[in-house]
Amino acid sequence: MEKVSFEGIDVDRCTGCRGIWFDALEAEELLKLPGSEQIDTGDTQRGEGWNPMQKAECPVCHTRMIRMVDNDQPHIRYEACKLCGGLFLDAGEFRDLKEESLKDWLKSLFRKRKAQ
Repeated sequence: MEKVSFEGIDVDRCTGCRGIWFDALEAEELLKLPGSEQIDTGDTQRGEGWNPMQKAECPVCHTRMIRMVDNDQPHIRYEACKLCGGLFLDAGEFRDLKEESLKDWLKSLFRKRKAQ
């Protein structure tokens, strides 16, 4: 892992797969900051290749993480630690979260209406 910093927030990026580890609430804070997507330098297709991986260990707590899906963009799958609240996003997933497309936005509106 290598330290990557954006506006005072440090995250860890894997030097192999280019995925990003966010300690608790770091991803949420970075999502609010314009330009923070530049920390995600990995290849999206390569990152998608890691989606089938079933057993990921938290680099902080060393416990098994759980698989999660983003509510607004369900094609984004990531791992989360139940103990420390950290998140691991594969290469390209943080950029994708920042670039919610019009299509994704419309789908989320439809899902919200359907749920009501």
